[in-house]
Amino acid sequence: MQRIAQKIKSKKTVIGIIGLGYVGLPVVIRFAEEGFKVLGFDIDLKKVKNINMGKSYIKHIQGNSFKSLVKEKQIEATNDFKKIKNVDAVIICVPTPLNEMREPDLQYVEETAKAVAQNLRKGHIICLESTTYPGTTDEILLPLFEKSRLKVGRDFFLVYSPEREDPGNTEFTTKTIPKIVGGITPACRKVGKILYEQIIEKVVEVSSTRTAELTKLLENIYRCVNIALVNEMKILADKMDINIWEVIDASATKPFGFSPFYPGPGLGGHCIPIDPFYLSWKAREYDFTTRFIELAGEINTSMPSYVINKVMEALNTKEQSLKGAKILVLGIAYKKDIDDDRESPSLKIIDMLKQKGAEVSYNDPFIPKLKKYRKYDFNLSSKKITKTLLKNTDLVLIATNHSEYDYGWLAENANLIVDTRNAVKKKKKYIGKIFAA
Repeated sequence: MQRIAQKIKSKKTVIGIIGLGYVGLPVVIRFAEEGFKVLGFDIDLKKVKNINMGKSYIKHIQGNSFKSLVKEKQIEATNDFKKIKNVDAVIICVPTPLNEMREPDLQYVEETAKAVAQNLRKGHIICLESTTYPGTTDEILLPLFEKSRLKVGRDFFLVYSPEREDPGNTEFTTKTIPKIVGGITPACRKVGKILYEQIIEKVVEVSSTRTAELTKLLENIYRCVNIALVNEMKILADKMDINIWEVIDASATKPFGFSPFYPGPGLGGHCIPIDPFYLSWKAREYDFTTRFIELAGEINTSMPSYVINKVMEALNTKEQSLKGAKILVLGIAYKKDIDDDRESPSLKIIDMLKQKGAEVSYNDPFIPKLKKYRKYDFNLSSKKITKTLLKNTDLVLIATNHSEYDYGWLAENANLIVDTRNAVKKKKKYIGKIFAA
């Protein structure tokens, strides 16, 4: 182990990152910035080609420094997984979605683990970063790797260290967000800690991979439950004719015992809408029902329906039905100022609007065209917002509060607005025109 630790500290360890998306690419860049040679793996040839040309395909990752790292041969990408044997550390950052039954779909983790197992050699460090249920690392990865007859903690080192990426967050970066590390053995944990200490300011050790796996789920379920709470409070406050945003801001002045969470049209992103179902599924193995978590999931999942009802109420004030109405949805990304549309509630809202006969268009400055999704295929492109477009649109639905939008100008020129993000200020100025949702 000392030899491996010394190799890491001297930056002679070659790093392999499998999965070059919102989680994997920032890790690639951090290791390269610290002087490590990094080989990125992905089945998406478009991503591989872009990386090898020094082109970033993620909005919040700047291209200049990234391009120089590629030019200096610090970063290279490939779709040839046999090259795993050429790297010393393998970090797995692949998706962990849900299947149609809303159960964990670990096909990407399993296929990646098989590729690693086929190329496993002495001295390899393997770390899973993908969000998953407690037991994945020791129940799925470890048995595959042990078939090689190599001994974990001696011949190879297996670690779980959950990703904590927050796309678009300028206050915290990959370097400054503390990293949780759990290992199959104490030696695995120690090696994992040394590896991540090269790129992360603070590394926090936990006793096992299962502890690390559950830590990640708790973080996101905490957010899910609190968002569900404010979403439910929003519906009640609306019935009471009270501004929930004002209530939250007032509550946030308390210096202890309260952390502000904000309502919206539903949950988006890869983690928060999905992680609770991973834990709920695993809990059934222990004859335990996560009632509180499942209730939060139900509330958040129901929010697009609430938004549709508010759209219909707004149109009713003009004696107009939703069927045949021209609706412009502002924002496809699941949160402001990013280009990430994974699990975005906007997609569900568009689908529901179309099912009810509305004529739907959208604008998002960061998502020029809607791709074919697992559930949806809208074949829509972003429309430029003009006075003419607004004049010919019956209702504008603000689903994502991107900073690029001029909300005052929108309020002046739109016929009707349903605002799910409290983006338009001075709503009293536009009574009868702007509706909160």
